[in-house]
Amino acid sequence: MKKYIKFGIGITTLIIGLSCTTAIIDEGDKNSLPPLTREVTYQSDIQSIMTNNCITCHAGPVPSASLDLSNYQNTRLSAEQGSLVSRMNSVTNPMPPSGKLSPQILQIIDKWVTDGFPED
Repeated sequence: MKKYIKFGIGITTLIIGLSCTTAIIDEGDKNSLPPLTREVTYQSDIQSIMTNNCITCHAGPVPSASLDLSNYQNTRLSAEQGSLVSRMNSVTNPMPPSGKLSPQILQIIDKWVTDGFPED
């Protein structure tokens, strides 16, 4: 009897475990949004995006992947020479790991890069 109970518990655990997934909600594509015509700066836009989505891991004395995104200089350098933008746009391996940022946020970051990384 104990054998059947353990088997039932094992099957139930397996079914519950397999039903858990990370949901990816398709919010559309940033290219389908109307063009962003306002000025985007680090101080007014990018800093809060980094604070809300990145610096939990990428700041402090030992930032993840040795990437500190807690200030303008480091964020700009990573966008210019690193993989910051490509990782944020990645479908298969996005940053943050919790899921791809919204098309609106990605559009803001792209505009900041295109406009030459204005600080304030």
